[in-house]
Amino acid sequence: MGVTLLAVLVAAVLLAAVSRRLDVSAPLALVVAGLAASNIPGFDRVELDPDLVLFVILPPLLWSAGLESSYVNMRRRAGAIGMLAVGMPLITTLAVGFVAYRVVPEFTLAAALTLGAIIAPPDAVSATAVGRRLGLPRRVMTLLGGESLLNDATALTAYKVALAAAIGASTGWKSGLGTFVVAAAGGVVVGVLAGLTITFVRSRLADPLVESAIGLLAPFVVYLVAEEAHTSGVLAVVIAALMIGQRTTTHAGYATRLQDDAVWRALQFILESFAFLLIGLQLPGVVHQLSDFSPARIAIAAAAVLGTTIAVRVVWVYAFAYLRSPRPAAGETFVVAWAGMRGVVSLAAAFGVPMTTLSGEAFPGRDQLVFLTFVVVVGTLLLHGLTLPWVIRRCGVQGEDARADALAQAAAQDKAARAAADRLDELLESPDTSMQDSAAEVLRRWNTARRNAAWERLGRSEEELGQSPATVFRGLRLEMLAAERAVFIAERDAGNIDDEVLREVLRGLDLEEATLNR
Repeated sequence: MGVTLLAVLVAAVLLAAVSRRLDVSAPLALVVAGLAASNIPGFDRVELDPDLVLFVILPPLLWSAGLESSYVNMRRRAGAIGMLAVGMPLITTLAVGFVAYRVVPEFTLAAALTLGAIIAPPDAVSATAVGRRLGLPRRVMTLLGGESLLNDATALTAYKVALAAAIGASTGWKSGLGTFVVAAAGGVVVGVLAGLTITFVRSRLADPLVESAIGLLAPFVVYLVAEEAHTSGVLAVVIAALMIGQRTTTHAGYATRLQDDAVWRALQFILESFAFLLIGLQLPGVVHQLSDFSPARIAIAAAAVLGTTIAVRVVWVYAFAYLRSPRPAAGETFVVAWAGMRGVVSLAAAFGVPMTTLSGEAFPGRDQLVFLTFVVVVGTLLLHGLTLPWVIRRCGVQGEDARADALAQAAAQDKAARAAADRLDELLESPDTSMQDSAAEVLRRWNTARRNAAWERLGRSEEELGQSPATVFRGLRLEMLAAERAVFIAERDAGNIDDEVLREVLRGLDLEEATLNR
């Protein structure tokens, strides 16, 4: 089984790389590829391990998303995010649970609500990926990103409460509500304590390698500690990641930030690719479990649950938009309502439902529960994934964030350059300064070039800019760096310097090239 999972992992990364090369939605392509590969001998026996998803895949993905999220923007839109990330999963749980209870005779009410909680949290990974590529306004991206960070905590906590009632471990819904509140509050407490502790430890190390290593271990440790304390591991990881991401700008050095960014981007790419390919590969096992049931009845149940899932999101988003002041644009509202794709977390929760209750009886309607979850996950990925780019273009929901960001960056760069120039003048006036006038003049020219570059590229392409001074400087310096790099490599090949020396000097050249190509 280990060899098969390794093959799936390699295949997922290769397919995702091809998707990026062809500029198509990687999540959608991976799900379709998984559905096709599920008929290949060897791959038809790949089963989704709930612990693999909930303890290995989910924590680092949440952590990476939290590090990239803007705490400031999320705080500004806390009310809207809360209605999407808390209110919508709970409403979806109730609505889908009620419909499932009516259309699947095998379900008890608690089992139906378990299904509702399982498919309640949308997975906004692919939605935000499409939105970023097509230029959605930042306010929409903040809503989708904030929702994806927090809705898993709401839905998985509701899932635990409903599942406890379904297997007979809970004495009533009042007790379940208490469990929900304690899990949510406890997750916040664990997350805050973890965020403060990790920030304190990393700020005292001054060792980029060790700091990044701690960052890699942190999501797994935080999630496990929170779950062992019977609180929300998802919420703990999200809160800790938001705090650390906010404090990294002041409590971490440049080397740590560069290293963290590269490591987490690569890890996020691998885990997301693996998760979406796993979704498609589950088809044979899910279908096999339903061999004793009427296809017509299963089709009706699937259509009812999928339709309810989609409709609840649309109604909830529009109802909430109507109550907001000022009301968001109609196009933005529909894009948010249509970005309701489900993901691997829902499948993991479905496969985690036990086969029997505490009394030893079979879990009511477990096979139908797993199948209906699969239908909703794949159905929303295909439906929304295929149509969302068209919907975004049709609604005209392209933002002006790129130009606004360029203007803000240019203004900030101008202010920073003035501060740098003032500091240089202060140093030159100090009696302890032994700086040569020629060195000071070089620094002034470099500072002026950086100050002007942001204004020169404001809202314009390289073709429009032409041969501006900053463009000429950049091109010449890149050619100089290439020449330096070639000489260092030749010296290594000739045996004049060691590989360790080469790596050290190339790192300096790479950092400068990264600055020029920023």
